[in-house]
Amino acid sequence: MRHFRHLLLVACLLACVIPATAAASLTMLIGAAEDEGRNADPVLSQMKMDLAKAAGFDAIRITEVWTPGQTALTADDRAVLANTSQTATFDGITLFATIMPYGSKTTPLTATARRDFALYAADVVRQAPAIRDVIIGNEPNINRYWLPQFNPDGTDAAAPAYEALLAQTYDAIKKVRPSEVVIGGSVSPHGSDNPALSRQTHSPTAFILDMGAAYRASGRKKPIMDAFALHPYGDNSSVPPTTAHLDSTSIGVADYDKVVSLLGQAFDGTAQAGSSLPLYYDEYGVETQIPASKLSLYTGKEPATTKPVPVATQALYYDEALTMAACQPNVKGMFLFHVTDETDLSRWQSGLYYADDTPKASLPIVKQTIEQIHEGAVDCTASNAIDDDGWVLASAKPARTPGTRVGKSPKKPKPKKTAAPKKTTLAPARIWELFGTGL
Repeated sequence: MRHFRHLLLVACLLACVIPATAAASLTMLIGAAEDEGRNADPVLSQMKMDLAKAAGFDAIRITEVWTPGQTALTADDRAVLANTSQTATFDGITLFATIMPYGSKTTPLTATARRDFALYAADVVRQAPAIRDVIIGNEPNINRYWLPQFNPDGTDAAAPAYEALLAQTYDAIKKVRPSEVVIGGSVSPHGSDNPALSRQTHSPTAFILDMGAAYRASGRKKPIMDAFALHPYGDNSSVPPTTAHLDSTSIGVADYDKVVSLLGQAFDGTAQAGSSLPLYYDEYGVETQIPASKLSLYTGKEPATTKPVPVATQALYYDEALTMAACQPNVKGMFLFHVTDETDLSRWQSGLYYADDTPKASLPIVKQTIEQIHEGAVDCTASNAIDDDGWVLASAKPARTPGTRVGKSPKKPKPKKTAAPKKTTLAPARIWELFGTGL
């Protein structure tokens, strides 16, 4: 008995001096929202999927666009989906699909349109067994993808209409495949909630609560979704993902607790899960500045509001965003917006490859972050407080000042991302040697 008490005392003392750690999710999918692999040419489809795999992604989200009157995939669409499914499966990539109307001119508002859309979504699931997760709609809280946003009296028109579409689509898909994961929301991170403005939008905060109110008013006794998706973009590309929106209705990666609380307020106590609902960040992007040597690949003009950042800052922000998401218990997946840049400068240059498919210097850093997360080498004890992973600026400027990360030099890694004792970190000088500075 005395020996047992001695062992117990030692164990208690060790518990006091050895800090507890909480590992990040080992199962969180990390992928990209990318349609370049969705191609009728199987060779091109495989090449684009291979680029995603080489960057470390284990999931790809493609889009399937519904047009009014359509109740099933066309023969061409079936062939494209077959190609995409085959190439994704070959590379071990999990395939997601966003099923959406093209824009606000084709919003399915009538009973007939909702039925047609639901049948179309069910056919996507039927024709593509490799797609086990579908997202219904895209940013229904903004006027680009859903109108009307408001009723004549200023009340929310979009959230109740979207809730009705989601419910009907959920039922149609479950009849085809009960195990299919139906993901709702996919909301934009910003919105005004002001019906007097010419650009009518809802904030994700208002939209989630109004979805919940519509669901409760419907009297439905079964769920309308198995998970919730959102696009936690920064206010512009120069804003780091560590920025929380404590005093606004916007939602970013740092606003996880707000999202969980809103979903709880909206749905807890009903047949629809709320605060426990799985989350997917199905779009997050940081646009980079294009070096002079690559400008000929691009056309158009960069909008002044985008505020693209150096490639090294993109790497930092993606590292922070992925690490934060991995430490958020309800988050099951995060998709960076694009594998490869779009060529139109008015659109998105947020990929890990330039438009000619050559890698940016951010690629090996993001790939290393993905590997660290999947290895369980991220310590979440600090409750979303992002630490560095052994990299510092060559200059003395703060690491999180936008646009200042112009070089890197090694230092002794901190415990935050070095839990795996045999982890190898690629030396930064070697990274720049392999891929060019591109900053």
